[in-house]
Amino acid sequence: MVGADAGHGSDDVLIDVTEGVGTITLNRPDRRNALSGAMIRGLIVALKEMEASREVGAIVLTGAGGAFCAGGDVQSFHDQGGEGAGSTQVDTAAVEEQRRDQEETVGRIYRCRKPVLASIPGAVAGAGMGLALAADLRIGSPRTVFATAFGAVGLAGDFGVAWLLDRVVSPAKARELMFLNPRVRGEECLTLGLINWLVAEEDLEQRAREIATQLANGPSHALDGMKQNLLRAPHEALTASMYAEVPLHKATGLTEEHVAAVKAFVDKVKPSFGRQWHEELR
Repeated sequence: MVGADAGHGSDDVLIDVTEGVGTITLNRPDRRNALSGAMIRGLIVALKEMEASREVGAIVLTGAGGAFCAGGDVQSFHDQGGEGAGSTQVDTAAVEEQRRDQEETVGRIYRCRKPVLASIPGAVAGAGMGLALAADLRIGSPRTVFATAFGAVGLAGDFGVAWLLDRVVSPAKARELMFLNPRVRGEECLTLGLINWLVAEEDLEQRAREIATQLANGPSHALDGMKQNLLRAPHEALTASMYAEVPLHKATGLTEEHVAAVKAFVDKVKPSFGRQWHEELR
């Protein structure tokens, strides 16, 4: 069961589960959903609960108030005398805390056993790009704007943005986006592969829901196996990747999903998988 209060007393993260789709909404619209400690904690809890829940087949990550996530809270940095709170030494405890936060947010989204769709209504910048790029799929509108933003505030970058950009776009384009911080909008986002779909602003929420619902009601065992293959593929040679695919392929061939889908194919009807995120997937 996904808890009603993922933020543990904070309104910085809102959650909803409807018809198999778990929606996580970053909710600091007055700060363009910039990351706060409460937001990070709430996001970690929500991701864990939704990945484990048998009620959830797909996850949508979005932002409130017309933005996705502006990354770090620059106003907070200013108020405390910089990201390092005015210190002249790197705080090793803060390094370890942020490493854990990154692994439990960006890392968890990237490796999630269920499909994750980022619905991006507007600005996504800095660490927010890490959250968006870690998702399996992304949808945006003409108002969607990507910007790395780190250079604008004199920071090297975090939350996996460099690594993810290198894979989503290209090494050369990743350098351009990191070094020069251009604002990438709408059609260019689509061309670069930063988003998979570009839809009208008024259609964004509905189209994101349609895609997520299709995923939530898809072949869960097969989708899980596909995700494992896709995560492994960039790090292995072709032969090793094909070798590793076979056990997963054979295992999905033993599922009720597969048998039902084959029968539907032969009968020339659309297969109905339902939400079958059973314990065997964990």
